[in-house]
Amino acid sequence: MEIRRRSLAHLAVGAAALPLVPGMARAQAYPSRTARIVVGFPAGGATDIQGRLMAEWLTERLGQQFIVENKPGASGNIGTETVAKAAPDGYTLLQVVTPHAINAALYSNLGFDFMRDIAPVICAARLAYLVVVNPSVPANTLPELIAYAKANPGKINYGSAGQGTPQNIACELFKMMTGVNLVHVPYKGGAPAVADLISGHVQVVFAPLSESIQQVKAGKLRALAVTTRARLDVLPDVPPVADFVPGYEASGFAGIGVPKGTPVEIISLLNKELNAGLASEKIRTRIVELGGTVVGGTPAEFGAILADATEKWAKVIKAAGIKAE
Repeated sequence: MEIRRRSLAHLAVGAAALPLVPGMARAQAYPSRTARIVVGFPAGGATDIQGRLMAEWLTERLGQQFIVENKPGASGNIGTETVAKAAPDGYTLLQVVTPHAINAALYSNLGFDFMRDIAPVICAARLAYLVVVNPSVPANTLPELIAYAKANPGKINYGSAGQGTPQNIACELFKMMTGVNLVHVPYKGGAPAVADLISGHVQVVFAPLSESIQQVKAGKLRALAVTTRARLDVLPDVPPVADFVPGYEASGFAGIGVPKGTPVEIISLLNKELNAGLASEKIRTRIVELGGTVVGGTPAEFGAILADATEKWAKVIKAAGIKAE
């Protein structure tokens, strides 16, 4: 009887441990094959470059290929839906950027719910936009631009990468907080908007740093402010918008997400390795060159960033009456 009791006790302990085994096995086995990071935008842009940085680092650290798969279209929604409907096994990741927080309010017929269907892994970087003007604009500072715009209501055009893009919404927030009347001219992408700014067809653009910093350095554009709360190391003489418009902040973000339901062990592993990457000099330097500030941190912290951005931009979209193209 004593032997039987001991045997039963041993079985009970073993049974209690069984629920832990599948998760442990998944974590130990992952990754065992090629994984993909889906980028919902064309190759060659800042979002694509950031995704490839993460893919290269994970490949080196985890011993399996992480490749970038570009699925552009519908402001990132095509790529997002691909990931939202993928198996939650850690082999399909999403490069998460600012439009993902915007699209929830901009589109009413999406086949997914971003906040419900995508689990955050890590926020890699905060991204700045530059308030740049054509040199012919009689404003050397942001207060001078505001004064000039108020003296010429409806006569100053601002360009953006399109209706509902971060550049559009960042400028609409600026308009709301300053009371200026600027006319929106949407383009099919940020590069055409900057090109027309240089040629003088529009007067102002809230441009990604990666699309405008070289033109600023070459004297083709004048930078008046950055949209982040703090100055940037790459442009230390350019002040934040908030120095003149208290409370203004319109930074973007870039990070990694996975399908909801992905095992926590896999999310934790990805988070750990990506945090290590963000601490490396190579990745930090490249992110700064792209106009970013390295963030890192936990999945929960990235989740809070996404929730705050989704709520903030929904208010601006509603107040400005912005509609998807």
